[in-house]
Amino acid sequence: MATPDFIRTLRASAGHQLLWLPGVTALVFDDEGRVLLNRRTDTRKWSVIGGIPDPGEQPAVCAVREVEEETGVRCAVERVVLVQALDPVTYGNGDVCQYMDITFRCRALGGEARVNDDESLDVGWFAVDALPELNEFAHFRIKQALSDAPTWFDPTGTG
Repeated sequence: MATPDFIRTLRASAGHQLLWLPGVTALVFDDEGRVLLNRRTDTRKWSVIGGIPDPGEQPAVCAVREVEEETGVRCAVERVVLVQALDPVTYGNGDVCQYMDITFRCRALGGEARVNDDESLDVGWFAVDALPELNEFAHFRIKQALSDAPTWFDPTGTG
């Protein structure tokens, strides 16, 4: 994910220390029930679509913006799926961030799924029973987006 200018400004004085940041994830489904994924340039792995809201930007607005910027697909937010503090991430340059992620279920409205910026190597629609390799939390969020049952992700596996 490209680093927003406001975070570059923070990093100028904070150095590499942990930054607590908002994040959004958009799980976009088309009329066939497929989910939109991108293969990220930084990890080279398939992932759900996400990003960081700009200061003052509403999370749902950010989710819609990130989907269109990264994939060329226009979407509408349907509901919140999950709100979760993620584990800290250490980037290659030493920066440490921890995200409070809000995951949204979204409906595709139009546009052609394509690589639309420098954050993705590939973009595609996938049947939920034929997903590429994803991390456990991505699978959980997709499953949760398809369910109406309330639950939470227990990263410790104890509850």
